[in-house]
Amino acid sequence: MAHAERLSRLSLIEKALELADAESLESVTVRRLAQELGVTPMALYWHVKNKDQLFVCLADHLLAQVTPEFDADAPWNARLRVMVEALIGVMRQHRYMPGLFAMVEKQDLSNFNRATDTALDLLSQAGFTLSEGYAVSTYLLHGAMALVDNEPGCPGAASAMEAAELRRQKRLTLERLPADEFPRIVEYARAMEDEPDLDAYYAFGVDLLMSGVEAMAAKRTPSSATQNNTR
Repeated sequence: MAHAERLSRLSLIEKALELADAESLESVTVRRLAQELGVTPMALYWHVKNKDQLFVCLADHLLAQVTPEFDADAPWNARLRVMVEALIGVMRQHRYMPGLFAMVEKQDLSNFNRATDTALDLLSQAGFTLSEGYAVSTYLLHGAMALVDNEPGCPGAASAMEAAELRRQKRLTLERLPADEFPRIVEYARAMEDEPDLDAYYAFGVDLLMSGVEAMAAKRTPSSATQNNTR
């Protein structure tokens, strides 16, 4: 248990992360954190003035990982891909992040602004205007969130046996469709028996997101065509 004199904003955020990961974002309250840290609620108010500010700090802390160190010689699209992959990695580890984003003003997050500014710079190198770059970076953010929110498979709480049974039931439902009317769906249903390859799912998803950006960039700057083949 932490003591008030050793409490810092970082230790508070780390405990909030630990609690959210173990239980849920809803479990993160000032009273609960004070209990977990072994301090009074008033001790926390030296570091965050309310729950809203706590969530801002939490979101900003998580987004610090989205703008990693880049290879200075890497082309714009390789660096942008690293950012998208980093964002997806953080959201996979902390599944409540999309919900957390909806609860805060993103412009209040220093690390969100840093990531956005970096993305705008990379996209300007690709030939996009700043307005276009902002639209692209927003598209990539929401695309990454959609990939995580719609990850194939079953809820994490399901056992391997339960997950296999749920896949079997879904496969049977699709296989019962009229084959003469929906032949491709019925054919696809056979693949649903296997456990989904999540690494392949995310790699394909990132390729899909980035391919659209790269294809548009290739129309803007002659050098983009060469850079697009470098990953």
